[in-house]
Amino acid sequence: MEIKLKDEFIKLGQALKAAGLVDSGVVAKIVIQDGEVLVNGEVETRRGKKLYGGEVVSFDGQEIHIVK
Repeated sequence: MEIKLKDEFIKLGQALKAAGLVDSGVVAKIVIQDGEVLVNGEVETRRGKKLYGGEVVSFDGQEIHIVK
């Protein structure tokens, strides 16, 4: 799955929501803080982590490719 950036970056929590992998920002916050989300293969616990393009977000067996 791909998310095309409309702006310079998208925050990690917003990317999960935009991809439909979580229902709300609250759920995104919980799964990120619990260490269930990977960015480029590494656990990321900051919901506000900025993604600029080229990153791969993994959650619940799904991959999101962030593209410029």
